[in-house]
Amino acid sequence: MNRPDPDHARKLALQARLVAFVLAGTMLLWMGVQYLGGQRGWDARYVFLFDFAAIAAFIWALVVTYQIWRSRRG
Repeated sequence: MNRPDPDHARKLALQARLVAFVLAGTMLLWMGVQYLGGQRGWDARYVFLFDFAAIAAFIWALVVTYQIWRSRRG
């Protein structure tokens, strides 16, 4: 059986950490914008802009997580 490459494992761990930070940061930022938008009476189209940015970040995180999963399997 082949030994795992430590550089590859470290790269995957760094990618996973980045995904975790992006997910947590996106969620906190999105919740903050939702709160501020409600408090300040922002127009819904501006708040939807942040919704779409959050969705894009979540899709990016999902794609990178899938790539990490695939890389660890094979």
